[in-house]
Amino acid sequence: MPPLERDYPVEGPLDLRRTLRSMLMWGGSTWMRIDDSGAWYARRCKAGPATVQLRRRDRFLVARSWGDGSDELLDSVPDLCGLGNQGLADVVPQSPRVRDMLLGVQGYRQARSGQVLPQLVCTALGQKVTGKNSSGAIRRIAYWWGEKPPGPRDDLRILPLPRDLERRPYYEYSRLGIERKRADLVRRIASRSHAMQRAAKMPFAEARAHLEKLPGIGPWTSGVVMGGVLGDPDAVPIGDYHLPNYVGWTLAREPRATDQRMMELLEPYAGHRGMVARAVKVGGDTPPKWGPRMTPQDLRDLS
Repeated sequence: MPPLERDYPVEGPLDLRRTLRSMLMWGGSTWMRIDDSGAWYARRCKAGPATVQLRRRDRFLVARSWGDGSDELLDSVPDLCGLGNQGLADVVPQSPRVRDMLLGVQGYRQARSGQVLPQLVCTALGQKVTGKNSSGAIRRIAYWWGEKPPGPRDDLRILPLPRDLERRPYYEYSRLGIERKRADLVRRIASRSHAMQRAAKMPFAEARAHLEKLPGIGPWTSGVVMGGVLGDPDAVPIGDYHLPNYVGWTLAREPRATDQRMMELLEPYAGHRGMVARAVKVGGDTPPKWGPRMTPQDLRDLS
């Protein structure tokens, strides 16, 4: 069947690449690709999997979608691309340094996918490991156990159904380089997928508390999910390995910062603290580096 098409008017600047990259999860999200042909996003819908291609054309965002769930996916495009908000355009800079940074990331908006399970799985796999380790684990789950969504691209994969993730024993995860602690968390998340998805219909504060009821989900995981999935512009992932240093260096020229200091520096931007923090990561200054780097460990090398 030919793809369904819709056009969406865009008011103000829209940096589609930066807006959607907040959901790429260390580059490992196999259900999203962004290149010269546009942004491609695939997901499971009530009627079945679907894929959408997004491109700018003058003052419009043009979307083409393949698959049984195309209508539902096209309905979600305005939220997915932040068309209903102005993103960083609503942030009032408190210093010349922040003003210059915001000018460099114009058009970065608050995205909202509403898809809790994929992001929770990604963040669970990202706990206490390097981004390279996490993205590799995500790709292996998607390519080994997931499926290709409809559409012309062969490099997109969506995650398995929750029941498929839940029923696999931990030793099958170990073959993918995922140790038992993270494997058990993924299986626990999959077993509660419907309950976790209810967070998408809750007010932000209730949604975050709801997510953190599940053992293994703390403020870092919930903060990541609240920002990219549920569209909370104020959500900051507490406990991130690098983020406090980026915020400290960009906002105050402090090479190292704690979570507490990061939140103090972000306080003037209450209501948009999460967006400002993410803008710092994509458009701010890289803090000085010293000390040993974390060494990735692949469990498959131990077998």
